[in-house]
Amino acid sequence: MPIRILPESVAAQIAAGEVIERPASVVKELIENALDAGARNIRVEVQGGGRKLIRVSDDGCGIPAEEAPLAFARYATSKLQRIDDLERLQTLGFRGEALASIASVSRVTMLTRSVGEKVGTFLRLEGGRLIERCPEGTPQGTILTVEDLFFNTPARLKFLKSEATERRQIESVLMRYAMAYPDVRFSLSQDGRPSFATSGNGNLADVLVETLGLEIVRQLLPVQPLESERTSVAVYGYTSAPTLNRTTRAYITLFVNGRHVQDAGLSYAISQAYHTLMPEDRYPIAVLMIVLPPSEVDVNVHPAKAEVRFRAPEVVFSAVQRAVRRAVLGVSSVPSFAPRAADLERPWRVSGNAQSARPALKLATEDSGRHAQHVQPAPELSEEALAQRPRSLPPMRIVGQLAATYIIAEAPAGMYLIDQHAAHERILYEQYLRNRAQHKPIAQRTLQPFTLNVPPATLRLIEENIAAMRAAGFEIEPFGANMVRVHAVPAALGKRNPAEAVAEVLADLEQGKAAGESALEAQLILRICKAAAVKAGQVLSYTEMNDLLRQLERCEHPLSCPHGRPTLIHISAAQLAKEFGRA
Repeated sequence: MPIRILPESVAAQIAAGEVIERPASVVKELIENALDAGARNIRVEVQGGGRKLIRVSDDGCGIPAEEAPLAFARYATSKLQRIDDLERLQTLGFRGEALASIASVSRVTMLTRSVGEKVGTFLRLEGGRLIERCPEGTPQGTILTVEDLFFNTPARLKFLKSEATERRQIESVLMRYAMAYPDVRFSLSQDGRPSFATSGNGNLADVLVETLGLEIVRQLLPVQPLESERTSVAVYGYTSAPTLNRTTRAYITLFVNGRHVQDAGLSYAISQAYHTLMPEDRYPIAVLMIVLPPSEVDVNVHPAKAEVRFRAPEVVFSAVQRAVRRAVLGVSSVPSFAPRAADLERPWRVSGNAQSARPALKLATEDSGRHAQHVQPAPELSEEALAQRPRSLPPMRIVGQLAATYIIAEAPAGMYLIDQHAAHERILYEQYLRNRAQHKPIAQRTLQPFTLNVPPATLRLIEENIAAMRAAGFEIEPFGANMVRVHAVPAALGKRNPAEAVAEVLADLEQGKAAGESALEAQLILRICKAAAVKAGQVLSYTEMNDLLRQLERCEHPLSCPHGRPTLIHISAAQLAKEFGRA
């Protein structure tokens, strides 16, 4: 087949496919044009999920009559003239492709009047061709109507989703721009019914109430830049408390200089800010604005401008992580227990044997542990160290142990249930980090080196990360085929059988191995603490429970274990009174 130059109409439709993927893409481009024009009010009307009609009206600066037809030419833009202008870009659009792409695959009408003109301009285009142009009266601003989207590209049309899906996509676009520009009034109606609106009062929290709902917003924490930080990157917005989380990163919304972006690195930075405060397979709800000089970010790396590239990504990553971490640590609270309706049917009310249906409860007394199985007591802190660290939990009195797993404690605000394993993990984790920061020994030599058989994959993991394992307190070396020899283990494991402890840590590590020495070392520390902590099902004496609780009270972050699970839950006196019918 001979090489030919494509007809201009075909080339335009192919190029439009990179910019206009679906009706929501049209809405996005038109909203960006309205914002670049300085609009303070933007109204969007949609019919048929955007296939039949999309109309965007704004009160921006409008387009002069002589320039109106040029706005639909490819690569025609008022936002940039030279390639160097990309480093000073202050607008959302810049390529001059959006209107040309939209017009090439739809029937478009535009009514616009610019500042200083007495009458507006009306244009009608079909498939990119100008059909009609005439003067017409209209307020300042622009009304752009897109009808019969993809009427001349049936292949694209058949790949659109259902009307309901396309409506949701359009609403999502509106919500994101409302978050980024809370001082602009947005409204959306779909098939003649209002579906979304904001006041434009400049308050991001008010926008989030409309987009996320009041119950979620009540659990969000403000993220604010520190005045003392001397950095070119500012981060502000909202993020959720550790107790409010989701199973995917889809609820993390990011804006860079007012532009919505998708960036896996920044999403990871936000997740890392919750390290040890939230389970690794859970993610927060966050809406963050990242502001930095235009010269530090390249916005011209994606056809739909959905991705950006930073000149110094590590600086931006660090700024986001610090800002979110600071917000989360500042106001963390103990999770409260509120039973669901299904939980209110207590088994002992219907069981034939009431006593057998009740959970076992062991009341604690000073000598209740005399006949209990001895377990490793919680590591001790000196009285001086305890006195220097402020209490991070309310004062509690030990009441007992439930199912040899949970410590029951009483406080002025009600009852607390403490997960003994999770709490001990947190204590060990902070001690481990503190000892390492103070350059105290974290390794303990074994009386005699011993060998372990390990799977080939684990052996490779050890060989590739000897330095990381040594930093975590292991002195371990390959010793023949599928064997290693251990000379030292972390001191936290010193009271356990060394061979069993090392085997447990390595097997656990193999299940969730991470790339990179720093990631591996972090995992090792978590797994060492897990292996060393008291286990669920182990009976503790009153003294052991009391020591564990006193040390948890002095932890810097006592509300979650290093894996992010809660260490304790609170049942208020009011909730107890309600459950017993006293309220």
